Amino acid sequence: MSTTESDVTSPRPGADPASAGAGVWKSGRGKGRKTPKGRQVDDVALAEVRALLGERPRRKDLLIEFLHLIQDARGHLSAAHLAALAAELRLAQTEVYEVATFYAHFDVVLEGESAPPPITIRVCDSLACELAGARALQAALETRHGDGPERRVRVLRAPCMGRCDTAPVLEIGHRHVDRATPAKVDEVLASDDLHARVPDYQALDAYRAGGGYAALLALRSGERDIDEVQRTLLDAGLRGLGGAGFPSGKKWSFVRAAEAPRYLAVNGDEGEPGTFKDRFVLEREPHLFLEGMLIAAHAIDAARVYLYMRDEYPAVLEILRREISALEEAGLIDVGDVEVRRGAGAYICGEESAMLESIEGKRGLPRHRPPYVAQVGLFERPTLVHNVETLHWVARICREGPEILSSVERNGRTGLRSYSVSGRVVEPGVHLLPAGSTVTDVIAAAGGMADGHVFKAYQPGGPSSGILPASLDDVPLDFDTLQPHGSFIGSAAVVVLSESDSVKDAALNMLRFFEDESCGQCTPCRVGCEKAVKLMEKDSWDTALLEELCTTMGDASICGLGQAAPNPIRLVIRHFPEEVGRPPAASASDAARSGGDAEIGYGASARPMTDENER
Repeated sequence: MSTTESDVTSPRPGADPASAGAGVWKSGRGKGRKTPKGRQVDDVALAEVRALLGERPRRKDLLIEFLHLIQDARGHLSAAHLAALAAELRLAQTEVYEVATFYAHFDVVLEGESAPPPITIRVCDSLACELAGARALQAALETRHGDGPERRVRVLRAPCMGRCDTAPVLEIGHRHVDRATPAKVDEVLASDDLHARVPDYQALDAYRAGGGYAALLALRSGERDIDEVQRTLLDAGLRGLGGAGFPSGKKWSFVRAAEAPRYLAVNGDEGEPGTFKDRFVLEREPHLFLEGMLIAAHAIDAARVYLYMRDEYPAVLEILRREISALEEAGLIDVGDVEVRRGAGAYICGEESAMLESIEGKRGLPRHRPPYVAQVGLFERPTLVHNVETLHWVARICREGPEILSSVERNGRTGLRSYSVSGRVVEPGVHLLPAGSTVTDVIAAAGGMADGHVFKAYQPGGPSSGILPASLDDVPLDFDTLQPHGSFIGSAAVVVLSESDSVKDAALNMLRFFEDESCGQCTPCRVGCEKAVKLMEKDSWDTALLEELCTTMGDASICGLGQAAPNPIRLVIRHFPEEVGRPPAASASDAARSGGDAEIGYGASARPMTDENER
């Protein structure tokens, strides 16, 4: 059906000829209106947004960065400023709103709503902090600061901040308080200094004085061949340390064989509770990681590097800004070669495809596979994804040779691992040990059990790995060794529990985390985590119903979050039946060691939520 010019311009029968062509903008009574439907753009808010954005390019992929600018400047995101930002970026207001409300660190305030207090205290509620008294701490702070309309401070619970070695931890503004107490909080509030504390670290000049970036420059000059470096990584046995453990050298081949442009995306969203090994590296030797990153970028001839860092690490973000600027000034990289992207409080963005979505300025929703990100990744281009620790080892291997890993052997396993250790031990922290170490070795490296505590159970690799009993203290904590027991090494985040702790409560802590952090994209995970929490809050668990729920979640969830969330439930039922009201199995210990289980199926759920799960 065609429309002629006369159809558009001719008035309808009986209409005022003067209004011809006016459409919805006509004057007078009726359905005419002076503005389009929806929220109108406020001129003052638009001017404020433009001032904050300055000369930055108005690109859609920078949406989250721009939301941070507004949140940091004003303490919240008003409806007027969201509408203004949408207009400035030429995006639908709905798109800006859905992104802003997806991430926990953005406070969206609609018309008629009150802005949050100027100061936010976030109290970590991860397992290590809960063991250290985080609940009592939060209750004391809530009592002290009240909930009146004129309050200056609000107190929120928050997921793991990657400081489990100094639990309990909280964050006031962007300033972390380790081993927090109400008195320490009062001291920080009185100082009115809520900025991140940047620790002493090895800067560029000191790193180069010790031979830093020589390996990178040798590659760029042709003195070393990238194929030789790739063989060196394979000889060292380096596998991706984001969780999946895929051989790092092979990943380079997949991406390098693809058509340009190609990208390198670095996953610094170290959100698995109990994990802080990446922060440990970056707050001490950032250039060891940065050199490894640039070597990997050179290996695939990356057009650009996108470094995604979690917002819970403000000191690390500042270090990276300083040192990337130093690399640009030294001529080791060009301006714009490396872009740092700031997360906004979403655990799901630790999953590699969700991270890519976030870098593109979207909600962090995991993608379906295939295609894999090595084929269709960031901005639909082939993308190499590595995590921080992997790139740290790339530089060390290039500088020190493959023997630094291949010459270390324990319990039939080769290499070294950084274990993030917390809980009931004397010296929580990052401990570098042979990859075949058992939890007994890990506890010994951490100074043994804390006074008055007897070893009962442990989390071997973050909440996704579940909880294992002390009887499994001789299993190497490495790739492929824990799967027969319904677990996996994951991020090597070891949390040690004692006889004074409830394993049932620990599992509930883990599932509440998954309930909070589910992205909501798929029903099995979104609803499954919620239902699991309700069932686990009961004095006695309905184990048959929980197992049915676990099977559905493991089989039908899109990504590793929903697939691995059942692990804490199944392992507690298996190894600690007396805590959940289930009669103990006659041969539970023997079945656990053999990997058998007549009632609990482990297969699909024993998967890490990882940034390197490409194959």
